[in-house]
Amino acid sequence: MLLSLAITAALAACQKPAAAPDAAQAAAAKPDAAAYSLDDAKLPPYIRFQAGDLDAARNVCADFNGFVNAKWYSANPIPGDRSSWGGFDALAERSLAVQHQLAEQAAAKAGATGVDKLVGDFWATGMDEAKINAQGIEPLKPELAAIDALTDGASVADYLRTSAAQGQNVLFDFGPEADFKDSSMNIAYATQGGLGLPERGYYFDKDKADKLAAYETHVAKVLELSGVPAADAARQAKAVVAFETRLAKVSIGAEQLNRDVSLYYKPISPADADKLTPNFPWTKFFESQGVAVPAMFSLAMPDFHKEVSKMIGDTPVDAWKAYLRYHAVDDASPYLSDAFAQESFEFHNKTMAGQKEQKARWKRVLGAVNRNVGEAFGQLYVKVAFPPEAKAKMETLVGNLQVALKARIEKLDWMSPDTKQKALAKLGTFKSKIGYPDKWRDWNGLTTGRDSYYGNVQAANAFNYKWQLGKIGKPVDKTEWGMTPQLVNAQYNPLNNDITFPAAILQPPFFDPNADDAMNYGGIGAVIGHEMIHGYDDQGSRFGPTGNFENWWTEADAKGFAGRTDKLVQQFNGYEALPGLHVNGKLTLGENIADLGGLNVAWDAMQKALADAGKKGSDKIDGYTEEQRFFLSFGTIWRDQMTPDFMKLIVNSNEHAPGTFRAIGAPSNMPAFAQAFGCKAGDAMVRDGDKQVVIW
Repeated sequence: MLLSLAITAALAACQKPAAAPDAAQAAAAKPDAAAYSLDDAKLPPYIRFQAGDLDAARNVCADFNGFVNAKWYSANPIPGDRSSWGGFDALAERSLAVQHQLAEQAAAKAGATGVDKLVGDFWATGMDEAKINAQGIEPLKPELAAIDALTDGASVADYLRTSAAQGQNVLFDFGPEADFKDSSMNIAYATQGGLGLPERGYYFDKDKADKLAAYETHVAKVLELSGVPAADAARQAKAVVAFETRLAKVSIGAEQLNRDVSLYYKPISPADADKLTPNFPWTKFFESQGVAVPAMFSLAMPDFHKEVSKMIGDTPVDAWKAYLRYHAVDDASPYLSDAFAQESFEFHNKTMAGQKEQKARWKRVLGAVNRNVGEAFGQLYVKVAFPPEAKAKMETLVGNLQVALKARIEKLDWMSPDTKQKALAKLGTFKSKIGYPDKWRDWNGLTTGRDSYYGNVQAANAFNYKWQLGKIGKPVDKTEWGMTPQLVNAQYNPLNNDITFPAAILQPPFFDPNADDAMNYGGIGAVIGHEMIHGYDDQGSRFGPTGNFENWWTEADAKGFAGRTDKLVQQFNGYEALPGLHVNGKLTLGENIADLGGLNVAWDAMQKALADAGKKGSDKIDGYTEEQRFFLSFGTIWRDQMTPDFMKLIVNSNEHAPGTFRAIGAPSNMPAFAQAFGCKAGDAMVRDGDKQVVIW
């Protein structure tokens, strides 16, 4: 959950932005709300906090997560088609069930147009298993023929440009983002990519050697499925792994990428970039994408791009062909016949994440709908699944959290008045997006049909890429959303200084308009606070009130901040996820800062809400005081169990610590927790003295 600083989350693009629709087209693009209905009886139940889930046999001060969640874990094992199961997963499952009903209705609608047609076409073709199996690899043959025709480095470079223009660029991410120095304008960013494994360490670390070996086997199987003879496929797989290992050597690891956002901003002129990468000139790349060559763009991770240029010149073309063929087939596999989809599952889901069973086809197809036409689908979702009163109450909660954060900043005893003034100025420009966009994205120009599932995916890839790249050199549209309404998630964008809460997360266990304040402040209130604090975590704090990348700290305050965050790194380094495998406190620092600050801000906001209502926090519901219920609600939202393989994957490559540690990390630093439950010094949930972490 809770995106902190994914600066270039989905870089895609190309030529010109789609023309604005006329009035008739705009009307057709809107969903026919009357045509959709929802059968609540067919939806999975909400996972709410229930006092009966608590394990009274456990000491809340020694094992808070177990006290709140252990009984629920035992009664709710991880489903076979998932690698984790908890509050987020259960709510996502409910969102999928809503989407399932809507997609079926869209596909059955005669003469559909606009977003109804887009969703219906994706659903109908994706669910036509017989046609997909009959087509086999046929939909991919034109791409494979283009790869087979490569003869030298120059033809490889030309292929990379041509395939990128269709939204298919395996080697690096390229697209628009706000200029770090002028966040009101979009510029182009090129970042690293090209690896089939989650992170560079998978190519070198001894404890991941089994995954690398399994990857080579998978590459060989994919190549063989594509028509390469078995012996040749095995040889080519070795070449692909060697190729990616060379890329991995010059790639920046997950920890460094997540803890130094400046790595994304390396402004350079295209002419100077051409000198760094002579075999892959950027002036020619911009032209091939239909984008006017700019005066400047960001060539992030330049050593990576220099190595790609060298590889175009010195790597045998057969190695390039094997690499490009494998990735073309592997990327397309989820949309091809069963043999391809099953092999994709066997490696990416089963081997890497410990998922036991392939997801049902309807779930996989909904995933494709969301990836390709997600915001269009969102228009249908909010018509039936998001009551207006939820948005109104959320706006009130956000306002209350802002007031609480302002008060906390003003009272900080470790920050100078000068830095405080700037921190408050940043808070003053803070904005929130709740439920769904005020202005929906235009889909005019995307043509889909009922002939080919993969054909629809290709069309959407190219369309979305062109739409993205049409933003380069244009003012940033700060009303635009980076998430779909049906996604159970939330995010902070440092370049816009705003937070986004999609409709799907505004449900139990996070938010319930009918619940008491303690439940909502400990749930969605902590999430709101978390996203706000991302603006003041170790990376968000490097951006100012307008979203520009700038230093607004005094030297002494920056040093004091680092000293406090170092203690949080040490705290999470001490958590053992699996025998011998510890959480990476540095990799997860931003999220942990946000959890700690966010929970404190939510606590303050709840205290004010209780006071305004004439309460003291000692009133009991289900045998627990409001102050206790606040923390119990927080523990419930981090209800999260994972397969061992998925746990390893998360710990090695993800900036979020496993939920079992997020449930205890922040509360253990809060005296309010100890007071609420009567915990004493020396208890595991009481971090005091030098061990206590206090930041925001």
